[in-house]
Amino acid sequence: MATGSTAATSAADATGPTLAAAGDPQPAEIRHRLRVGAYGVCVRDGRILLSHLLPYGNNPAAWTMPGGGLEPGEDPLDAVVREVEEETGYRVAVDRLLGIDSFRGRRVLDSGVVDAFQGLRIVYRVHVVGGELRDEVGGSTDHAAWFPLDEVPALDTVELVEVALRLDREQPPSGRLAGDADPA
Repeated sequence: MATGSTAATSAADATGPTLAAAGDPQPAEIRHRLRVGAYGVCVRDGRILLSHLLPYGNNPAAWTMPGGGLEPGEDPLDAVVREVEEETGYRVAVDRLLGIDSFRGRRVLDSGVVDAFQGLRIVYRVHVVGGELRDEVGGSTDHAAWFPLDEVPALDTVELVEVALRLDREQPPSGRLAGDADPA
C-alpha cells in the first residue's frame, strides 16, 4: 500500500484551532497528510470478499475491503484492480464507481508535531474474472476469505466495511452517504 503526501506548515496556516504545547507561545508545527485509496466491493452468491488487515500502530487486526493506497501517478481504477489481486489472488473487473468516503483525524506526535490526516477512499463494485483465492505474503494483509453477508456484522471489521456495504446498498447519486458530511 502506498502512503500519502506530506507537507509541514505552522499551526497559524492551518484551518481549525491553533495547537501548541502548554506554555509555548509559538504555534506547533502541523504535518498535513493525504492518503488516497481504492477499494473493491465483491459480492458473489450472497458472500462478500474481505481481506484481513495485520495489526499496525494502535490498530488491532481486523477484516477490511480488499484495496489500498494508490501508487504515485496511478489511476484509482487501476489501483483497485491491482490491490484486489495483491490481497486476494483474484483478477477483477470494475462494474461501477459506488462512491468516495472522506475522513479526517489529528493527533499530536511525541515530537510535538501535529499530524493532520485526511483519507479519501474510492469505492468500486467489482467482480471476479480470474485467478484463485490466496493470501497476501509480505503486505498489509495476511488472509482473504468469502463471508456470508449476514455474518459480516459479527466480524471484527474496520469502519470501511460498513461504509462500502452502505454505498453498495444505497447507491447514492452523489457518491456520498446521507449524513456523512465531512466537518471542517
